[in-house]
Amino acid sequence: MDDTDRTRVIIDTDTAGDDTQALVLAALSDQIELEAVTICAGNVTFNRQVENAKYTLQAAGVGNNVTVYEGAQSPLQKSHDHAEHVHGEGGLGGSLFPQTNIPSGDIHAVKYIIQAARQNPGEITVVAIAPLTNLALALQLEPKLPELLDQVVCMGGAVNTIGNVTPAAEYNFWVDPDAAAMVIDAFEITLIDWGVTVRDAKLGPDTFEQVAQMDTELASFYSTIIQPVRQFNQESKNNATDHDDDTATHPDSVTMATVLNPDIIETATQCHITVDSRSGPTRGYTLADELDVLSYPSNARVIKSIDTDRFQTILLDTLAYADPHYTY
Repeated sequence: MDDTDRTRVIIDTDTAGDDTQALVLAALSDQIELEAVTICAGNVTFNRQVENAKYTLQAAGVGNNVTVYEGAQSPLQKSHDHAEHVHGEGGLGGSLFPQTNIPSGDIHAVKYIIQAARQNPGEITVVAIAPLTNLALALQLEPKLPELLDQVVCMGGAVNTIGNVTPAAEYNFWVDPDAAAMVIDAFEITLIDWGVTVRDAKLGPDTFEQVAQMDTELASFYSTIIQPVRQFNQESKNNATDHDDDTATHPDSVTMATVLNPDIIETATQCHITVDSRSGPTRGYTLADELDVLSYPSNARVIKSIDTDRFQTILLDTLAYADPHYTY
């Protein structure tokens, strides 16, 4: 594929667990030109997120070619809790604590996003798989950012479904609801929410066994990072899965998969969404007017269903052959 035909992507991440697989998909896809990775406060301690990203890029063979830029180390206004109880201590399964010695980019992630957008108007896609703090800060410094970027594809929110951190909210939007509200108000985003993740990007024992039979470093990495999520789902009855259910959700990798292979999207809807930025039990709640009751203009494309089999094949091809397009 000609480089000019590739989708130019910045991944904004709070690197832990499935975030790593989103980075691997992007790094190994010939449909994607991975411009950079930016880090935002979220899943685990900030420095661990930085090292996790660099380690993952190394594992994908692009550690010296894709720069990691360090961004917001806290939400705009609120405090937040990490999710090490889901992803393991440090975020990579509890057994990996990399120290890559790879230098970070020499400017703040927010400044990098603005710089890249200004220098390449209409060409950059931001894939946001973290809280939206970096994008909100960039928007404050460059109000024209929605016109300068090609698109923003976001993993976040719980569209008319139960959340994964509270009954009302998905983790990314809960961590920084002020940023989420600001970004959604300004951008026409494509949203992959927690609901479609649970419906169509939750994989189970058969998949894990296939990966375990693969003799590759990427497969071993996947098995390590997914183990605490499997354990969390088995040991706790929660809103993502049933008790004793050996499954793991893949919110970030499925988000990235929709960018490198849009054909896996089965259905989508345009609607108006807002995010509750107040403190309290509805912090981070995503109000999605799918029935157009409020008659507000649409500001989001919400992905409603994904071809699970094709997504699984993309993931397995990546782990086995280092090529997410091996089959498709």
